[in-house]
Amino acid sequence: MTQGCVQPAEVPLVLRREVRDSDREGVRRILGATGVFHPREIDVAEELVIDALALGSESEYLFIFADVDATTVGYICYGAISMTEAGFDLYWIATDPLFYNRDIATKLLREAEGHIVTLGGRYIFVETSSKVQYLPARGFYGKRGYVEVARVPNYYANGDDKVIMMTTLNEERSP
Repeated sequence: MTQGCVQPAEVPLVLRREVRDSDREGVRRILGATGVFHPREIDVAEELVIDALALGSESEYLFIFADVDATTVGYICYGAISMTEAGFDLYWIATDPLFYNRDIATKLLREAEGHIVTLGGRYIFVETSSKVQYLPARGFYGKRGYVEVARVPNYYANGDDKVIMMTTLNEERSP
């Protein structure tokens, strides 16, 4: 740092579980900015927010949002898998590309894992695509202890497999 230059203080990241009406647009904005998701996928993600708003604690969808300076810059959506003893699905995790390289996705994932442990969860399953643009997502999960456990050929489209990854949680992994 050169003398006389002042680095701005980094605005703190705030994690919250409360779902707000403004999260509908926040989720759409974040997913659209990634350039990875189809419009119909973004519609589904918004529908999960609407479900959580309408049903409150009765919704099967749980959220954690990451806010910087009162703007939502990332989120994770997960929920218990019906008919399993301790399984949870991770439905969505995304960060606004303007905030990449700040470990926001990792913080969201670890916070969700801790919450899942408190809810009695032990296993988390993630479904993703085998397409090249999802390689960073698969790498993200792999670096955080998730392993590929199944692959369904041509699930999403010809040549686009469903990749299922999972991890096993214990009390030591909670944040």
